[in-house]
Amino acid sequence: MRREELEKLLKSFEEKDFYKNIDLHIHSNESDGKMSAYEIVSQAKERNLKYIAICDHNSIDCYLNTNILSEKFIIPAVEFDCIYKGTLMHILGYGINIDSNEIKELCAKTKSGKTFNLIRLLKLRSPKRVIEAIKKSGGIAVWAHPACCWGNIENLAKDLINFGLDGMEVYYPYNGLRGILKFHSKEHIMYIAKKYNLIQTGGTDSHGKKLLS
Repeated sequence: MRREELEKLLKSFEEKDFYKNIDLHIHSNESDGKMSAYEIVSQAKERNLKYIAICDHNSIDCYLNTNILSEKFIIPAVEFDCIYKGTLMHILGYGINIDSNEIKELCAKTKSGKTFNLIRLLKLRSPKRVIEAIKKSGGIAVWAHPACCWGNIENLAKDLINFGLDGMEVYYPYNGLRGILKFHSKEHIMYIAKKYNLIQTGGTDSHGKKLLS
């Protein structure tokens, strides 16, 4: 799917879709999730989900090591760990070219770089470089769960927009740890996204043996 087509598709989704039949933030066991890519696809089909995206941390191996992209309801994606002005943040890349050298260079080379541990957190990336790589690969850059980030979210968003940010993850259930660490309301994130004409996406950030949507 070309970038223009994906942008149009993402903009067509409504809030209710992200709580019913679209999940654009799922993790497989190629990073710190519990299910294989094939198990995720199988559950998504059982639940009649219209679109899904597997967004492993610093990894696109779930796509390189399988043929799941033959499924038309899958949007190829990745989630990169970043730090900016002392704030930890995650940047999602949707519709990326999995053969892109820019994306591959940013990906972790070992399992420890894809899982939640000290090694992964010691190798944080620049959001500017990440966003540029996503755009060069033909993808769309989205700030993942910004409500979980501390600091002045609007000022951070403006900086990221200058780097090329396309969207913000607005619709998010904030289950588990993310619920505890939420510093901003969904309404505030939605306000910023609308103010700066950003694409609004959503997903469950599912890591377990069962899809949350």
